[in-house]
Amino acid sequence: MLALTKENFEEEVIKTDGLIMVDFWNEKCEPCKALLPSVHELAEKYQGKAKFCSLDTNGNKRLAMAQKVLGLPAILFYQNGEIVAELTNEISIEDVEAKLLELAS
Repeated sequence: MLALTKENFEEEVIKTDGLIMVDFWNEKCEPCKALLPSVHELAEKYQGKAKFCSLDTNGNKRLAMAQKVLGLPAILFYQNGEIVAELTNEISIEDVEAKLLELAS
């Protein structure tokens, strides 16, 4: 998974074509840390169907707020620079996989 920052977010997400999944997380967010290994597994399983990225909101709070991420965990799906779907708060990995397959088809 590609680690995003305020320096590379626009280039890697907004200016990139295709489906991109961004996992917004934070070291202090226990649900985020619990979800992270499963998100990495999805990234391996569906490599080539989408680009998988993560953004630590610690140090990137303004960027997260600009993307309308107000709570964690949050997984946003982008297509051609636009948000096309988002999952927030109580997220199961099954929800993430289902949304990924729906958008990748």
